[in-house]
Amino acid sequence: MRPILLKGHSRSLTMIKYNREGDLLFSCSKDHTPNLWYSDTGERIGTYVGHSGAVWACDVSYHSERLLTAAADATVKLWDVQTGEELFSFPHTGPARSVNFSTGDKLFVSVADKFSDRPASVYVYKLAEDVTQQSAEPVLTITNPHGQDVRITGAYWMPLNKAIMTTGGDGSIKLFDPQTGELLESHSIHTGEITNVAFNKTKTLAITSSKDNTAKLLDVETMKVLKVYETDRPVNS
Repeated sequence: MRPILLKGHSRSLTMIKYNREGDLLFSCSKDHTPNLWYSDTGERIGTYVGHSGAVWACDVSYHSERLLTAAADATVKLWDVQTGEELFSFPHTGPARSVNFSTGDKLFVSVADKFSDRPASVYVYKLAEDVTQQSAEPVLTITNPHGQDVRITGAYWMPLNKAIMTTGGDGSIKLFDPQTGELLESHSIHTGEITNVAFNKTKTLAITSSKDNTAKLLDVETMKVLKVYETDRPVNS
């Protein structure tokens, strides 16, 4: 396999994300501007201009029509993937750390860092079919899901949108009811901050990365650790 070097950002990368088919690659960076690439050639297709802070995370819809980006400017933005047009901006109470489309792309979940006297929070938003009717108000807010002094590092939809998974700086994973925000389960997975979670296509397996120098393979239904991958340094993704 021939490696491809992508050059397009002026500052360090924060996240890369493939679309479902694997032919498109989205990159996020501290330079404020997400980029879109052809994954097979490394050709840059375009950029998404509108953020005024580091872009920490992104997610792309099932049919690669819409892109969500979460940034340090305390916004999550919705984009048209093909044209690069900013369709809507969702203000957050602090730097937006994570964003994830639900199955079916009708909802998304995002994370806002603690900022000043505003607590760390997880938000659920409903996406309107007509963007001109889009509301900036979340339909659910979960405040300090891992405790007042614990950073939330990510939020993800569980299979069939039956729960929201959050990850924390304490190495724990928590599951919440997406309708009520009620805590359903709590699991201690790592001894250090969980930096990322990735699922297989069927969402039967998940793999976590952590600053405790390990990555762990989980059974999503039971949240049991199936395998531990050890390294000599923190695992970012």
